Amino acid sequence: MAKRTIIETHALTKIYGMGDISVHALDGVDLKIEQGEFVAIMGPSGSGKSTLMHILGCLSKPTSGSYILDGESVGELDKVDLAIIRNKKIGFIFQSYNLLPRTTALRNVILPLMYDRDSELDIYEMEDKAYEMLELVGLADRVDHQPQELSGGQQQRVAVARALINDPVLIIADEPTGNLDSKSGEEIMNVLHTLHQRGATIVMVTHDPQTASHTERTIHLLDGKVDEIHTNGRNKADQTEKEMFNESV
Repeated sequence: MAKRTIIETHALTKIYGMGDISVHALDGVDLKIEQGEFVAIMGPSGSGKSTLMHILGCLSKPTSGSYILDGESVGELDKVDLAIIRNKKIGFIFQSYNLLPRTTALRNVILPLMYDRDSELDIYEMEDKAYEMLELVGLADRVDHQPQELSGGQQQRVAVARALINDPVLIIADEPTGNLDSKSGEEIMNVLHTLHQRGATIVMVTHDPQTASHTERTIHLLDGKVDEIHTNGRNKADQTEKEMFNESV
């Protein structure tokens, strides 16, 4: 069965400022990412990777060009429609976790469901689903803990569970290991690999080549353009793992 395209951009540009002081943060970016891919976006400071992440995450709009997310053109949607798309189709994992303080892990994970106006789940069904997501990331015994009672790695796993709660077609991870020590960072990458093996489409922004090497391919940006795209060594091994997983279910 052919995989569907999750991300497709054509001549994507983003310009800040006007006239002589205008800056082309993105300058004609063409991308195509298919369902089930695990892709890293890298580049030096000022390369446009953060701008690209914001557009792919429907947090901002391009100046020109097109962006098609899961078959829907979203580049020209207004703020309200973009917010709806974000909540329904995209799961975010941020470097700083972005958890609500004095709120349990379970309640933090439930939040996207509560903002979904079309959700038909009652609060008990929401709690059940949030528990399942926390169980998936290994935090079934921490559901009642608040962020200050969790380690950095545990807080990031709560953020991963929250990103999954609405069954998104795309997970965007912005420097997901940036605030973690090496051991906790490795644990988070293992969680992302598990999600990838289960079929998740993941786009990860990182400055760390070692972290990027965990993905199937790396897209390098330079001066707002795609400078190069290379396939990583994990590609073949990950595909074998996926096939074994699919055969076992």
